[in-house]
Amino acid sequence: MKFNSQGDAEVTYDAIVVGTGISGGWAAKELCEKGLRTLVLEKGRMVKHNDYPTANLDEWDMENLGRTSAEEIKEHYQKQNRTGYTVKEASKHWFVKDDEHPYGEKERFDWMRGYHVGGRSIMWGRHSYRWSEMDFQANAKDGVGTPWPVGYTDIAPWYDYVETFAGISGELLGLSQLPDGKFLPMMPLNCVEDKFRKGVAENMNGRTVTAGRVAHLTAYDPAVHKGTRGQCQYRNRCIRGCPYGGYFSSVSSTIPVAQETGNLTLRPNSSVYSLIYDKENKRAKGVRFRDSETGEDHEAYAKVVFLCASAIPSSYIVMNTEHEEEVTLDTSGELGGNIMDHHFRVGASGDTDEFGDRIEKGRKPNGVYIPRYQNLGDRASKKDYLRGWGYQGGAGRGSWAQNVREMNVKIGPELKQSLLRPGKWTMGLTAFAETLPDTNNRMTIDRDTLDKDGLPTLVFNAKWGENEYAMVDDMMNDAAEMLEAAGMKNVSTYNAHSFPGLGIHEMGMARMGSNPRNSVVDKHNRLWAAPNVYMTDGAFMTSAACVNPSLTYMAFTARAADHAVNELKKMNI
Repeated sequence: MKFNSQGDAEVTYDAIVVGTGISGGWAAKELCEKGLRTLVLEKGRMVKHNDYPTANLDEWDMENLGRTSAEEIKEHYQKQNRTGYTVKEASKHWFVKDDEHPYGEKERFDWMRGYHVGGRSIMWGRHSYRWSEMDFQANAKDGVGTPWPVGYTDIAPWYDYVETFAGISGELLGLSQLPDGKFLPMMPLNCVEDKFRKGVAENMNGRTVTAGRVAHLTAYDPAVHKGTRGQCQYRNRCIRGCPYGGYFSSVSSTIPVAQETGNLTLRPNSSVYSLIYDKENKRAKGVRFRDSETGEDHEAYAKVVFLCASAIPSSYIVMNTEHEEEVTLDTSGELGGNIMDHHFRVGASGDTDEFGDRIEKGRKPNGVYIPRYQNLGDRASKKDYLRGWGYQGGAGRGSWAQNVREMNVKIGPELKQSLLRPGKWTMGLTAFAETLPDTNNRMTIDRDTLDKDGLPTLVFNAKWGENEYAMVDDMMNDAAEMLEAAGMKNVSTYNAHSFPGLGIHEMGMARMGSNPRNSVVDKHNRLWAAPNVYMTDGAFMTSAACVNPSLTYMAFTARAADHAVNELKKMNI
């Protein structure tokens, strides 16, 4: 039976949500809890909590000790493997095959994707930070891009709301550039990280070291942390999926809560490729999608549509709608432009001979975080470039595996003793830096190259600008300076040259603004040309800040869902 074989009534809902990642899961939860019959469409396959095939496997339980062959990478994963960690036997099933989902690059662009229920909320890094008022005011202050039409005070209550449900572990710091939140207990620093923290505090005025604020339950309250969740077990196998629900993901948290309401219809294998646009009323009537298993095209209808497929696919849907419907939905010229990410893979590392008698208990899934300390508005922090960066990093010990390459020189008792001794403590810092919006950093639709579902693909033309490159030396040297100030030895800097996309924090392309001439969506995340369409993933971001953006997507999504329901009650949409 076709999905829509019994007429429009069978495919008409109160709301449609496109995507099941962090934003889509939150939209589903909020809309369903508020009483809306909600259809959620996911491009990829079905995944339920505990559908994590490698979660409890060790490397020796997998073929080739968990390594994927060079031949398979060359055939299926050349671009997905650019991170250096995605394409392994433990995690490759979460990432798309490049030959099935191709894209073009006029400049190198590293687009890391996972098409399945839960999306990248299964594989994300889980660092969760609030934006500050400084971040929301940055474009207006610097005369870059377009100003944000909202500020921190507009979003702060929604940060409170989503942090409480998601569960963010962290430490109260009282820093204006990194606002505090509703935190669970901080994950402890290990002995070297604590030494580093103290050394920076004593010798580097104005710089703060804390534990990474991550979406892990360090304390569990079943009345608050609903879904199928439990306390973090410190396994650090998060990219495989967590059978304990110790970290926040759509499949362990928001989607189960939405399902419990009885208002959710979840349809996987559904590639949404355009809105259905009512030109007379200037509204979206619904969406068109293709069943990736049967190849059939379908339509679904609703009063309100949330595009939460992640920044690039959501923007693609609006761009493709203009083609399908022969209509202009973007009067600003900014749709598809302003591609942003965080540039990183720059920093320093060192080691120490101290703490030789200390090892870590468990494998904690975070390390240290150093909030931005550049261009804070005072003379002391002012630099020759705009904005700045924060650092993520951590310390650990080498393992017995280091001795494998030395077996030709160690034998008998000497080898046995060396296998029992962990290696030195080492510590590294990597900068995550803000990029500026640039309308020339764009994506376009390629109608000649099709994906496995027969749908048009994308071509990217985006690169770092002068401001990004101007930061790099300081990003390296400051990291080395802090390590040395904390007593680390053999300190060295590195620049591994990231490209747009590799931070996996794609933003922009349907930016928020104050009017249809300077933006694609309004301050409530609504498409100017269709005010019943909300875009709440990274597409709406007007600037990038230097912190991981997922918590901000959560807050804006919950805020937009509340707005949508109120507008429906008022019969405005």
